[in-house]
Amino acid sequence: IVEMSACKRLLSFVKHRNFWTPARRHVTTWSPVGAAFNAKAQRLNVFEKNGLFGVPELSCPAGFQVATKTALKDTERLLENACSGPPGVETVQSFDHLSDGLCKVADLADFIKVAHPDPAFREAAEKTCIEIGTVVEKLNTNVELCQSLKKLLDNPDIAAQLDPDTRRVAELFMFDFEISGIHLDEKLRKEAVALHVKLLDLNNEFLVGSHLPNRIARSAIPEHLHLHFASEGSFVQVGGLHADSPNDLVREIAYRIYLYPNADLMECLEELLKCRYKLAKLVGYESYGHRALKGTMAKTPGSYVSLTAKDFTMMRNMKKKLNPRNSVKPSLYSPYLSLGACMEGLNNLFSQLYGVSLMSEHPAAGEVWSEDVRKLAVVHETEGLLGYIYCDFFHRQDKPHQDCHFTIRGGRWCQETGQYQLPVVVLMLSLPHPTKSAPTLLTPGMMENLFHEMGHAMHSMLGRTRYQHVTGTRCATDFAEVPSILMEYFATDYRVISQFARHYETGQPLPETMVARLCESKKVCGAADTQLQIFYAVLDQIYHGKPQNCSTTDILKDMQQKFYGLPYTPNTAWQLRFSHLIGYGAKYYSYLMSRAVASMVWKQCFVQDPLSRDMGERYRREMLAHGGAKEPMLMVEGMLQRRPTIEDFVDALVSELNPNFETFIMDSES
Repeated sequence: IVEMSACKRLLSFVKHRNFWTPARRHVTTWSPVGAAFNAKAQRLNVFEKNGLFGVPELSCPAGFQVATKTALKDTERLLENACSGPPGVETVQSFDHLSDGLCKVADLADFIKVAHPDPAFREAAEKTCIEIGTVVEKLNTNVELCQSLKKLLDNPDIAAQLDPDTRRVAELFMFDFEISGIHLDEKLRKEAVALHVKLLDLNNEFLVGSHLPNRIARSAIPEHLHLHFASEGSFVQVGGLHADSPNDLVREIAYRIYLYPNADLMECLEELLKCRYKLAKLVGYESYGHRALKGTMAKTPGSYVSLTAKDFTMMRNMKKKLNPRNSVKPSLYSPYLSLGACMEGLNNLFSQLYGVSLMSEHPAAGEVWSEDVRKLAVVHETEGLLGYIYCDFFHRQDKPHQDCHFTIRGGRWCQETGQYQLPVVVLMLSLPHPTKSAPTLLTPGMMENLFHEMGHAMHSMLGRTRYQHVTGTRCATDFAEVPSILMEYFATDYRVISQFARHYETGQPLPETMVARLCESKKVCGAADTQLQIFYAVLDQIYHGKPQNCSTTDILKDMQQKFYGLPYTPNTAWQLRFSHLIGYGAKYYSYLMSRAVASMVWKQCFVQDPLSRDMGERYRREMLAHGGAKEPMLMVEGMLQRRPTIEDFVDALVSELNPNFETFIMDSES
């Protein structure tokens, strides 16, 4: 728990002497946060003995077992408190305290198991995840624990005295009990626990398998193409689709080999979907999709399908209207988008919208898992220190290529200390390292991804929820992506970009015409991209609906023909690479729903002035501050001051694709 007084201490800045400077006489100068990210990483003091994220016991892999034992011992004590006390607000506080103790270890381990370069740390963290995950599933079917919450919610006099946040958190905890089968008899309840535990293993098996490369004999592909793939003895490894390769044969080989069906992984997915359906039926839901969508903006699978059907028709029509002539060369933009410049831009934006600054701190040895990780303190002009963001931005071997946001510690009001537990998050990207002659330079896509992930981070930082169970991004999945997608609009608005995008050598600003062209280029294949997302989302819904009595590949072929249009390639199984089926099972539509909401918020609230402090404060007050402590649609309604309809969602998505013909005219004239 971080002391609230910590915000008053002096924050250390990265020294300018490590800042890369070009050979030219006109050197671009950056703010402290910009300099920190355009600088070489400072060497850590090897004599310091610290644990990961400042947790003392995590200075070695064996520390995970120590942390796990401590958390489980505290769980026993907190469990007794939650079950023995009289019903009231203290009951919910005990539940949240119990949840927080387990999450602080499990969430940290969940990150380390995929991000740490040392296999011993990854293995130890994975064991912790499984051990705590098993305990959580047992707690979710603990009858005595459930009864203590039921006494609270079933007593109208006591329930009426609860404040709205406490009431909602109590109901969310009760929902966790219900979907775990707490209402079942002992035999069926044990069956539900067994299914949950089995799903933990299946989820992990599929997640790992979905990212493993496929291999093929070197002799099976032309020798001059070997250099495009990793070698493994007499085989070459294909670890991705190579979609950016200019060589069409490389792309075809990668597509056919990387997506070639793996029988074991296919069996894993089939069993995973069967278990999810069986569990949903066991606890009283029509399908896993119905179970997953309860409490979201969509509410039920049926309401989402009506959105996609309308959306699909309009996408098909819009696809015909766009001019494919305009193209953007990312390399022309990169010199203006050094990582330091982009971080400086984010700092300026947050300062103007929320009164928040990003301040670089030097992490201690052992606190971070790689020496190129940067640590940021997020400081509000009047509220002080809000939390910490660890920036794991650079590519390294065995690091996942997906851009991600991880909650390491959620914020909450600590009744036991009378202080606020500050949130800690990690942003993980896979950016190129700086060179001797230049800092890290981003493509427009990389810059947009950085803004997207920082949207998640600020959701975590700016929330000030009373309970960690609903902190930051711990909200409905189809609402969680709204703050991150909204940031993409800021990333392509010239009024924002002009504040930071300047050439890393000359200081020349990025021309407005290039920004306009960039915005329009995104619309060239916009309809096709949205149609592809609809196909993914519908496929996810069908997989998690009632059993279809056919293979997942047959379902994919059918849905691809109906919702995408491009023909299925024989002997491929794209669904085995659809890792979002684990974290977003039955909720992949969330990206489309969130994009529609973000579009409405941008156009109604920020398009006139993207740097408006009044609107920034309103956005924090109505949406970011609540995490999951408020119904998502109520937050949207509070921000827009109206309740959007399904037609509004569809119109918002389609309007994103309308081309700006002024840009086309400007291009033709130039």
